[in-house]
Amino acid sequence: MASDYFGFTFVRAAEKNSTLAINNPADISVIVLYFLVVLAVGIWAMLSTSRGTVGGFFLAGRSMVWWPIGASLFASNIGSGHFVGLAGTGAAAGIAIGGFEWNALIVVIILGWLFVPIYIKAGVVTMPEYLKKRFGGQRIRIYLSVLSLLLYVFTKISADMFSGAIFINQALNLNIYLAVILLLLITALYTVTGGLAAVIYTDTLQTVIMVVGSFILMGYGFSQVGSYENFVDKYMNAIPSNTGQNISPACYTPRPDAFHIFRDPITGDLPWPGLVFGLTIIATWYWCTDQVIVQRCLSAKNMSHVKAGCILCGYLKLLPMFLMVFPGMISRVLYTDVVACVDPEECKQYCDTPVGCSNIAYPKMVMDLMPNGLRGLMLSVMLASLMSSLTSIFNSASTLFTMDIYTKMRSSASEKELMIAGRVFILFLIGVSIAWIPIVQTAQSGQLFDYIQSITSYLGPPIASVFLLAVFCKRVNEPGAFYGLVIGLLIGLARMMTEFGYGTGSCVNPSKCPKIICGVHYLYFALILFGITCLVVLSVSLMTKPIEDKHLYRLCWSLRNSTEEREDLEADDWGAKQDEEDMEIKEPTEEPGCCRKAYSWFCGFEQKKAPKLSPEELAEMQKKLTDTSEHPLWRNVVNANAIVLLAVAVFFYAYFG
Repeated sequence: MASDYFGFTFVRAAEKNSTLAINNPADISVIVLYFLVVLAVGIWAMLSTSRGTVGGFFLAGRSMVWWPIGASLFASNIGSGHFVGLAGTGAAAGIAIGGFEWNALIVVIILGWLFVPIYIKAGVVTMPEYLKKRFGGQRIRIYLSVLSLLLYVFTKISADMFSGAIFINQALNLNIYLAVILLLLITALYTVTGGLAAVIYTDTLQTVIMVVGSFILMGYGFSQVGSYENFVDKYMNAIPSNTGQNISPACYTPRPDAFHIFRDPITGDLPWPGLVFGLTIIATWYWCTDQVIVQRCLSAKNMSHVKAGCILCGYLKLLPMFLMVFPGMISRVLYTDVVACVDPEECKQYCDTPVGCSNIAYPKMVMDLMPNGLRGLMLSVMLASLMSSLTSIFNSASTLFTMDIYTKMRSSASEKELMIAGRVFILFLIGVSIAWIPIVQTAQSGQLFDYIQSITSYLGPPIASVFLLAVFCKRVNEPGAFYGLVIGLLIGLARMMTEFGYGTGSCVNPSKCPKIICGVHYLYFALILFGITCLVVLSVSLMTKPIEDKHLYRLCWSLRNSTEEREDLEADDWGAKQDEEDMEIKEPTEEPGCCRKAYSWFCGFEQKKAPKLSPEELAEMQKKLTDTSEHPLWRNVVNANAIVLLAVAVFFYAYFG
């Protein structure tokens, strides 16, 4: 029973027994019912939506309304890494980590009001495709596609699988790789078959389950600690009984500023300038330029639905502080010796990692506090967050690979071949992500959310810089953007590789990484990297030939309302070659067999080719897909709601600041 699998064990190390937490009819019934409902929703989406074309599979036919878009944005963002990571960092360091979530209230407004209108007017499916239209050439598009896929592996897929693994290991005492494979099979099933529409509708269901289950757990938690004032007092006194030998009190004593979001700019673990400015840069990369998020907005039927979906997501992002950070801190109060352990040997016994056990704060609270039935519901919540996040990433990653990489290797690929290639690529992503899990386990003193944010601080700012300048500065050109991306990547990789080479260490055993490299807080590093990238992009652009306006109509902010026809810097090579190939391929004369029909239905392939559209019909369809007009009434409604959301964000920052 003590066999290890990359650091995981068969049993819950903290209790050192083989008792299953989920071993009663009530819990099992809730979990089974949950999976049946999710699969039913996924199948319904498969049957009721168009999946036989690239637009239907990857963008849900651009027919989605605001409430599933908002729910899907939230569910795509809130993976199991948030439940484990936010609660764990909250248990270790207090509420400041909740500021990461509230920052999104401001950035989603920037997404819906500034970035998405440009993307829709540009008529793009992927973010690298936008940069190709904006700058021309292939190297930026391919570079960004590859880097985005690497970020998915480092910060999304592996982190979500690891955090889900912690929860399942606590609940089921199951071989962790068997559990992960079973989950991945289910999530890949309706992602591979249903496309974006299935993902969005199931995300909506997952959001309801996550919010309801998390509210119940929060209620049970506060029933244990009493009022908010009692909670504050008990947390500040949650010191483990075994503090080891020669270990600094700072390693196990709650921070004096644990209940403040804004912390000292020099000595704070999350300095307030970094939280305000550095985090906004990372959030701009994630919310405004990341394929997973933007793809949901591009599926909306019109701009008002885009904005309303962003507002709904913003209001939902108020909840993680109360549903995840506070419960993690309550878990430290209830299970101080386990969650706040500081002695490496003792931590190894409790959670099988010497750097600390804060990551088990949320799952331990669920397993030990919730009654039968509700415990099964909370496991379903964790599975919901894991699956919704993974399905969103799988769909968007396959879109990036298919539209921006595979079409360069196979320029004459048919539409059917492209969809098959995207689905097969998902399997490759899964394998690489599983191999990265052991590194995730020990990084950033075992605090998962800090690991995720630090990686994005090293790799995300150059992308944010180029997109911001591409949208708002028409003077920026392809050489400037490319060299800015390359230099920014090299600087970010130098920091990341050095940090992981020396190890991030822990409070008890600090890293030996040179202070000049690793001593700069990752949020400050994001600010510095963003500034350097902007400087390189602008300098090189000003020294090279500008792009003429005729190539930039509706691709940058100053020319967004231009009605003149844009001359693309390069033709859409895949679409042109696809049309030529369609003319060469003749319809098969024989009727396909039953197995072939079943396979085509399952994967969403059309049995017959769609009718050939005339140039006038193609122009009308393109006009509809790139339309950003809004009804005056609904435009005013969403604008008013945006102002209210910003006011709410300011209030919460001021109250907890």
